[in-house]
Amino acid sequence: MKKLFPPILLGIFILLGLVLFINYGKNADKYKVFKKIFYKLEDKNLRLLVADTPEKWQKGLMYFRTLEGVDGMIFIFPDSEIRTFWNKNTYMDLDIYWINGDKVVGKNYLPSIEQSKRIVTVSSPEPADKVIEIPERLFF
Repeated sequence: MKKLFPPILLGIFILLGLVLFINYGKNADKYKVFKKIFYKLEDKNLRLLVADTPEKWQKGLMYFRTLEGVDGMIFIFPDSEIRTFWNKNTYMDLDIYWINGDKVVGKNYLPSIEQSKRIVTVSSPEPADKVIEIPERLFF
């Protein structure tokens, strides 16, 4: 029995190490398609994922349940328009900041689809060229 114990223990450690390595790789890849920037919002320095293409605008924070190492996402658009966001496949409650130039022109709350049980939309009160999504109450 003593001869089997060390190989079994070694096998368990190798398996555990492999599982941790694979999970680390998944978390590292989670944001690989996004650039990251620092952005100052209401006197808070945020690290944000950047959505700057139509594909990234459409997906946003869909399917994310948590954020690790970043505070949220900034959507950067080429022009200022009234923007509308929804909570389809969104699993975090979000605070939405509508920004035009460097000025916050409005804020909204967007509940997760799990909380609302239906698709909810919110729109900017004025044209916006940037929108920031932050998990609810990050600042408070």
